[in-house]
Amino acid sequence: MEINEKQENYNYNNNQGMPYRSEKKLAAGILGILLGSLAIHKFYLGYTKTGIIQLILGVVTCGAAGIVGFIEGIIYLTKSDEEFDRTYVQNQKEWF
Repeated sequence: MEINEKQENYNYNNNQGMPYRSEKKLAAGILGILLGSLAIHKFYLGYTKTGIIQLILGVVTCGAAGIVGFIEGIIYLTKSDEEFDRTYVQNQKEWF
């Protein structure tokens, strides 16, 4: 029932001419930039398996694999809200 209410709110906001806003984009981007080697942004988006892999790589490489999280954070923030949701929330693209 909550899904129907959220869908109605989404349609209501779009019918009012309000711009679409992604709920996870800003937080995931900042987490990727600041805590990329800990893969917090992956866990935040619900990618547990990928987060564990990136976390292990970060530990093994003494944080050097954090560049992946940094790059992903920048990519997240440069995408439009609609494109971010379509790519990372709906289609569940795990890497870049």
